[in-house]
Amino acid sequence: TEFRSRFDSNSKEIIIPFELEIPDSGIKFTIPKLGEKKKLLELSQKNVAYFKREKLEQYEKLNPGLRTDRLLAQMMKDLRLNQLPKHIECFDNSNFQGAYPVSAMVCFKNGVPSKNDYRRFNVKTVEGINDFATMKEVVYRRYKRLKEAEEPFPQLVIIDGGKGQLSRAMQVFKGLALHGVKILG
Repeated sequence: TEFRSRFDSNSKEIIIPFELEIPDSGIKFTIPKLGEKKKLLELSQKNVAYFKREKLEQYEKLNPGLRTDRLLAQMMKDLRLNQLPKHIECFDNSNFQGAYPVSAMVCFKNGVPSKNDYRRFNVKTVEGINDFATMKEVVYRRYKRLKEAEEPFPQLVIIDGGKGQLSRAMQVFKGLALHGVKILG
């Protein structure tokens, strides 16, 4: 009704994707199943989605913090976290031609890379290539140091790997009696 009055429309037919009841006997509402009217409706829906996305992007360009907050809130919802993941740390292991294991930790604070907090770990206790033991060592070294220094822990820790790497990281957290940090593999 608002659109008809705003655009001074006197159309006799309105194509819509769902049932609608408006007390106006002079209008025919059509819910197309196929054909040209269905294509027209799909094109209109794509245009609306494009318009909404474009408006959101423009608004977020003017307010860059809103995009980060929206993405962190979506991450919190998708991962079923109980708090916004404003501090995230991610671990990955690597080696050079089957030898020289090394690990890296990258850090994000408020949705932005915090390069000053990035860490590279030269593996000290693991002989050969043992991805599980390497992950356990570097996670232990990182969080033992944070605990001793009484520094804040991240809300989310991401382990690059499968069940083996994840279970070793969880062993470290249990061993250090760290609670409240979510771990994801």
